[in-house]
Amino acid sequence: MKDLTQGSIGRHLAAMALPIAAGMVFQTLYFLVDLYFVSGLGPVSLAGVSAAGNVTFVVFAATQVLNIGTMALIAHAAGRKDRAEAGRVFNQGALLAALLAVATLAAGYPFARLYMGTLGADPAVTAAGIRYLDWFLPNLALQFPVAVMGAALRGTGIVKPTMLVQAFTVLLNALLAPVLIAGWGTGHALGVAGAGLASSGAIAVGTGMLAYYFLKLESFVRFDARALRPDFAAWRRILGVGLPAGGEFALMFVYMGLIYWIVRRFGAEAQAGFGVGMRVMQSLFLPAMAVAFAAGPIVGQNYAAGHPARVRRTFATAVLVTTLIMVPLTLLCRWRGGVFVAVFAGHGAALEVGTQFLRTIALNFVASGCVFACSAVFQGLGNTMPAVLSSAGRIVSFALPALWLASRPDFTLAELWYTSVASMTLQAVASLWLVRREFARRLPAASAHHAAAA
Repeated sequence: MKDLTQGSIGRHLAAMALPIAAGMVFQTLYFLVDLYFVSGLGPVSLAGVSAAGNVTFVVFAATQVLNIGTMALIAHAAGRKDRAEAGRVFNQGALLAALLAVATLAAGYPFARLYMGTLGADPAVTAAGIRYLDWFLPNLALQFPVAVMGAALRGTGIVKPTMLVQAFTVLLNALLAPVLIAGWGTGHALGVAGAGLASSGAIAVGTGMLAYYFLKLESFVRFDARALRPDFAAWRRILGVGLPAGGEFALMFVYMGLIYWIVRRFGAEAQAGFGVGMRVMQSLFLPAMAVAFAAGPIVGQNYAAGHPARVRRTFATAVLVTTLIMVPLTLLCRWRGGVFVAVFAGHGAALEVGTQFLRTIALNFVASGCVFACSAVFQGLGNTMPAVLSSAGRIVSFALPALWLASRPDFTLAELWYTSVASMTLQAVASLWLVRREFARRLPAASAHHAAAA
C-alpha cells in the first residue's frame, strides 16, 4: 500500500497518473489496432465494428460499478489503515465480478442481435457488427475481474502492475490482429470475427497475469477463499458507491446510441466517420482521464483520514492539470484534426464526417477535463450521485434539441456536433457547482469525525 495522506499531492498525482495514462493508452490500442485492420475490409465492416464497439459502454458502465465502488471503499480503508476491511471489500468485489461476467455472456448474444438490428445503417453493417460481437463478448465478460483487481490496486495507490499487464495484452492483441483479421501467415482471414477473437484472447491472458499477481505478490489485499461467501452488506456498500458511477457510463451509452441512430440517415460511411472520430477523441482524452483516475484514490484516502485541505488541494490541482492538457489538444484538433482521422478512415465521406466531428467537438475539451476532475472527487468522497445528475442533465440538454434538429429537412451533422459542445459546457458548470456543494456538506463532518476518533 502507498500512503497518499502524506507528502506532495502534485508528486502523488504525477506518480500515479503517468502509469495510469500508459495503461489507458494500451487499453485504447485494443480498439485502434482492430479499427486499423478492419478499415482495410471496407466501410461496411468499419461501420459495423464502430457501431458494435458502442456496446462496450454498456459493459464499461457495469464494470465501473465495481471499479469505482471497490476503489473508493478500499481507498477509505487504506486511509484508515484498515487492512481487514480492504480485504473484505476486495473479495466481495471479486465475487460480484465473477457473477457479472457469467451474466454478460448469457445476455450478451441475444442483446447483440437486437442492438445491431436497431442501429445498423443497412443489413450488411448489421451482420458485420454481429459477427464482431460474437467473438468480442468474452473480452467484455473478462473486463469485470480485471476492473476489480485494478481498482483494488488503485485504491491502495499502486498502479504499475496493472499498466504492465495492459501493455503486454495490447502487444499480444497487436500480434494476433493481423493474423486473425487479415490472415497473415495462415491464409485464413477471419475478418471482423478475427478482430473480436484477438481481443478476447489477449484479455484472457491478461486476466490470468493479474490473478497471479494477487495470489503471489500482493500483501495488503489478497484473495481469501473464506471471504468469498456472499456478504450482502458489503455488496450494498460497493453498489451504493458504484451504481451511480455506472449510471454515468450508461448515460454515455444512451448519448452515443442516440447519435448513431441520428447519423444513420446519412449512410454507413457517415457512421464509420463518426465512430472513428469518437475513438480518436477518446484516445486524446487519455492523459486528462489518467489525472482524474489518479485523483480519485488521493481524495479517498485523505477524506477518510480527515484531511479536508488536502482533498481541496487535490481537486484544484486536478482541474489545473487537465486544463493544461486539454488546451493544446483543442488547438491541435482545430488545426490538424483530419490527420488523426485519416489514419483509420482513409478518404471519402467517412474522412469528411470524422474530421468535421473532431474539429468541432474539440471546443468542449476543456469542459470535459473539468467534468473528469469533478467525477474523481465524487468517487473519492464515496458519493457518485452528483456525477449522474450532471450527466443526466447533459443527456437532456443534448437529446431534446438534437431530436428537434434531426426532424428538420435541412438538418446537417455540424448542428449535431455544436449541440453536443453546448451540452458538455452546461455539464461542466453543473459539475463544478455540485463539487462545491459536496465540499461544504462533507469535509467539515469528515474532519470532525476523524478528530473525535483520534
